[in-house]
Amino acid sequence: MNIGIRLHDTAPGTLEQRLDFAKAQGFSCAHLALSKALTDFPMNEAPARMTDELAARVKAAFEDRGMGCAVLGCYLKLATDDAEALARTREIYRAHLRFAVKIGAGVVGTETPAAPGLDLPPDSEEAFQLFLRNVAPVARWAGEEGALVAIEPVACHIVNTPEKAERLLDALKSDHVRIILDAVNLLTRENCAEADAIIDEALRRLGDRISVLHLKDYTVDPEAFMTRACACGTGLMRYERLLDFGRRHALPMTLENTKPDNAEAARLFLENLEGALNP
Repeated sequence: MNIGIRLHDTAPGTLEQRLDFAKAQGFSCAHLALSKALTDFPMNEAPARMTDELAARVKAAFEDRGMGCAVLGCYLKLATDDAEALARTREIYRAHLRFAVKIGAGVVGTETPAAPGLDLPPDSEEAFQLFLRNVAPVARWAGEEGALVAIEPVACHIVNTPEKAERLLDALKSDHVRIILDAVNLLTRENCAEADAIIDEALRRLGDRISVLHLKDYTVDPEAFMTRACACGTGLMRYERLLDFGRRHALPMTLENTKPDNAEAARLFLENLEGALNP
């Protein structure tokens, strides 16, 4: 299994120190969000800061430890009707796509929340069409740069179901747009009892267009719409379908919502589960 961790969930330190910590805990890849893992990387300055020198440093840091960069995070809000903000956000995405190629990252990861001030219900068709229009140039640039952009559906965002994720991929018609599947992100207080069916639908609809699995657990808050995320092995999640899919497709699987003192236990929990699956 190729199990990784978000570098900003490791013990604090430099990029190299965070990778050392992840490596020592048995992880083989990582999710890198530069503005969260580095103390001197403001996201709004990303295009100027993503230099060849930084790329060489990041690439060497991963390679020296025999680790892969599964995801380069760029979770900025593309669903906006503010033309100036959209242009600035797209510029940051393009810089991340170029940087991903330089460091050998698997995908540039993103989600689909509505930007502040957007007066559209996230689950509306109007919001979906706005996001589709706004992400289309990013998809085109991914192809031009030889990179992959991977969209992560979330139940409270615009792309909130496996069906909408499939619609988005089909509409964009690009081999350079993929999916990060975080099954817990699709679960709400109301639908979590159907978690297995939701996972089955996501795997059926999205299939080989899934490039990364994000793995975490959940509990239910009776006052909240979304489930409450926690480290693998500490909640209600059943992983067998995901682990079998990840194994068969040789996908990187990165953990979320861990802390330095429970990340290794979460990894071992998943590896033990995977080991018990039929070959």
